[in-house]
Amino acid sequence: MLIPLSWLKDFVDIDIPAELLAEKLTVAGLEVDKIIYIGVPQTQQAHLHATFKQEVRYPKSDHLVWDREKLLWGAIREVKPHPNADRLVLALVDYGGAELEQCVTGAPNLFEFKGQGPLPAPLYTVIALEGAEVWDGHSDTPKRMILKEKPLRGIPNRSMVCSEKEL
Repeated sequence: MLIPLSWLKDFVDIDIPAELLAEKLTVAGLEVDKIIYIGVPQTQQAHLHATFKQEVRYPKSDHLVWDREKLLWGAIREVKPHPNADRLVLALVDYGGAELEQCVTGAPNLFEFKGQGPLPAPLYTVIALEGAEVWDGHSDTPKRMILKEKPLRGIPNRSMVCSEKEL
């Protein structure tokens, strides 16, 4: 069973690192198999570890720290066909910047909207901008990658529409 730490915090005050909490729960008979971090700010983790001096024996999980300047919530406003690829589309994403960001993506859930013009209601997604660190969603083994600007099938691309695999 997956239980978000935020659910536990609704019922009890927790001011110790997640690793130490996992250790204490396991010792109490509630086995914790692993800790999955999703977008935990590095400063928050560092603060908890610095203020709680007890040694943590539970293994630290490998997790990404979301850069709030490069991983953003966005609204897909339009989906255009890619001129050079049938399995790719161009998503125009409003993330609060001066202009809509054009992302080349192969997200299968966007194909039904291809070529319809501006969407009547936006589709919401996480957008990663150039320089963001994400998981390589196409790798067989978990590995990190830094998003770099590069053309995809002839179209310049400096961002990514993210799925759960990249986050």
